[in-house]
Formats: sequence, structure tokens, C-alpha cells
Amino acid sequence: MTTETRLEADSIGTMEVPAEAYYGVQALRAKQNFPITGTKLHPIFIKNLAQVKKAAAITNNNAEFLPKEKADAIIKACDEVIAGKLAEEFIVDAIQGGAGTSANMNMNEVSSSDVQREAIKWFIQMIM
Repeated sequence: MTTETRLEADSIGTMEVPAEAYYGVQALRAKQNFPITGTKLHPIFIKNLAQVKKAAAITNNNAEFLPKEKADAIIKACDEVIAGKLAEEFIVDAIQGGAGTSANMNMNEVSSSDVQREAIKWFIQMIM
């Protein structure tokens, strides 16, 4: 059985990422480069990281650095993560070689992918 993939690029190069994955090239690269313990990020850590990202979106919107529409999309994606709905998308090892960079990138990729998927659903509903 073959898995469909999408091609993603970062500053190092391109990689095939499973098409249905919410994570992206940087999380996948971190998983491959830092298989230190084989233990995934703890669910409480993931939830707390999403709460920090959500708080940043609220704060930046309140300070008028982030438009309300973008803040609302980020907040909604973070709420999905906080609810545990995307836990399987956090693939990086709990002990990473980048002092948390990999966990942050994994969070950014998952939450932005969720926002993109919601925007696509909205657009499809609008044109039908």
C-alpha cells in the first residue's frame, strides 16, 4: 500500500511528507534527525504550548499587531490542539537536539495546517 505524499521544502531541501499529515517538513526532519528516546511529546506539554501560542495571538491582536481574522484562526487552531484533537500530529521526540525548536515548529506546522484546512472548507462551502 502506498501513501500519498506532498513535497515540502525548507532551508535544507525538500522532503516527501504524508499528504494527510498536519505536520510539515521541519517536524518530519526533526523526527528523523533526533530519534533520541522514541518518546513523543507529553500531551500536557502539547496542550501548554498551544495555550502559549493562543495567548500570543490574543495579546498581539489586542496590541493591534495581528488582525482579528488571523488571531481568530490561530485561536481556533490552538483550541483544537488543546482539546487533544490533533495529538497524533506531534511527532518529534520529547528530547530534541534544538532546545525546543523542533516542538515549536511541530506546533506551528500543525496549527497552521489546521487553519488552512478550515479555510479550504469555508471556501468550498462558499462556492457551492
